[in-house]
Amino acid sequence: MSSIREKLQNHIQSKLDSYVLKSKISGRSILNEDIIKQKQAAHKRRAAEIVKCSANAKIHSILEEQHESETNVIYEIHTRYLIKQKNKLYLEEEVDQRFAQWINETLIQDISILDEGESNLPKFIPSMEEEQILNHSSEGVRFKFSRTEAVRYAEQYWNAYNPQFKNFDVNCTNYISQCLYAGGAPMVGYPKKSGGWWMRNNDWSYTWTVAHALRWYLPSAKQGLKAKEVKSVSQLMPGDVICYDFEGDGRFDHNTIVVAKDENGEPLVNANTYNCRMRYWKYEDSTAYTPNIKYKFFHIHDRN
Repeated sequence: MSSIREKLQNHIQSKLDSYVLKSKISGRSILNEDIIKQKQAAHKRRAAEIVKCSANAKIHSILEEQHESETNVIYEIHTRYLIKQKNKLYLEEEVDQRFAQWINETLIQDISILDEGESNLPKFIPSMEEEQILNHSSEGVRFKFSRTEAVRYAEQYWNAYNPQFKNFDVNCTNYISQCLYAGGAPMVGYPKKSGGWWMRNNDWSYTWTVAHALRWYLPSAKQGLKAKEVKSVSQLMPGDVICYDFEGDGRFDHNTIVVAKDENGEPLVNANTYNCRMRYWKYEDSTAYTPNIKYKFFHIHDRN
């Protein structure tokens, strides 16, 4: 009987091979093959392909049930995809926390235990009165937004946490706020939880940490961080923000920051919680994706 580490290593290698060696393994059955094909198809639609794939995995815990020959494993996997689009290459990365289960020598399931968005959090949908509070600030703040610094921070901390800020289990909006702050956007509105945009003294505004609150704040703020909603992703630049409503129900669950453009001029984004970098903006390969998904595109004002 092979060890659990050997089983996991063989399973991961089969997945990596599936991303790249499509025709050569057509006769092989791979768990979660539909997810692999979904990612391949998403790249194909934009004239891109995965030409190389590698990964590092770390086992966090192993629980063996001897009487049922059952083994449960929680592990972390850092996957790197070398993407070729036209004549250029770029590296897409993601880090996932997963649960795998074997019965005897057979892998039964291998699933992500991370949420792409904030669907499990209480809803925060501002009323008109709350929106007025969000807009209110007596502070006259002038600044210049540095896209270079926002992207630099996004790249530095996409898979690491800055100890100067509190970290959350669902960290996507906190990460985006930190990126914008690193770009020079000033905090305003402290200490109102429903006012302004800030994190201080182990406390924070809803707009700093909740995806739906930041979605409403960006186009409506009167001081400090401001943004303009644009209709097309082609109008976005590195340092801009994309908001995601996965279910299309009016509640936004996730935010990303644009860090680059692909060969078609479309955004590549970084995000937290399900940590990823240089990911194609549409999230068609996400477990949270639905056909009803809606997006909001926000261009951050360079000066105030």
